Amino acid sequence: MAVYKVFLILAMAMVVSAIDSNWYDAHATFYGDMSGRETMQGACGYGDLFQQGYGLETAALSTALFNDGLSCGACFQIVCTNDPQWCIPKAGSIIITATNFCPPNYTRGKTDAWCNPPQKHFDLSMPMFTKIAYYKAGIVPVRYRRVLCSKKGGVKFEINGNPYFTLVLIYNVGGAGDVNAVKIKGSNTQWITMTRNWGQNWQTATVLTGQSLSFQVTVSDGTTLEFDNAAPIGWNFGQTYDGGKNF
Repeated sequence: MAVYKVFLILAMAMVVSAIDSNWYDAHATFYGDMSGRETMQGACGYGDLFQQGYGLETAALSTALFNDGLSCGACFQIVCTNDPQWCIPKAGSIIITATNFCPPNYTRGKTDAWCNPPQKHFDLSMPMFTKIAYYKAGIVPVRYRRVLCSKKGGVKFEINGNPYFTLVLIYNVGGAGDVNAVKIKGSNTQWITMTRNWGQNWQTATVLTGQSLSFQVTVSDGTTLEFDNAAPIGWNFGQTYDGGKNF
């Protein structure tokens, strides 16, 4: 039992260290209004963020943080700092999930093009921004760190495409949150490595219709989970299936 406890503690420490709990400097703005309509969809491939469990606790990341889409699904803790005029006193921190991309704007000067490389920037939903800073601030200095994601229910697999091309959006991912590798297996195939199409959409050209589908999903800290028969025989394009467990 003692050996097991030591192993468990070491394993947990490895996960935390992979997330990187150090604090870093950045800036934050917001886009859209309090309804959050403008934050739906986006460069990560997610759709209705309310239906998918993300709500308005989200942000678009600048190029320096977005990692060409591989950071989609990662969670960050953010605090407003060093600006007593605009930071709300004793506001504490917010935790958001990366769901979109804040594109660079090279037509503006270096001082106000906040999403241009190499600047680290979070474009928050308005409800999240106003939890830590006053609306009129517009932009505030923040500190951030990566944290583990806590999601309700299992990892979700939304299957799109056609009989000759399968595109799978993977969302509601806990743990490290950002999916870095995916394999798929039909009931009549071996494991097939999927390639990333965009955001968190993963693809294969192998014909998989008429078979149950299993998945192996690896997140950025190296943890892999297998979801056996996540989509049963008779699955349909445009449908979402719950993997039944999470990271």
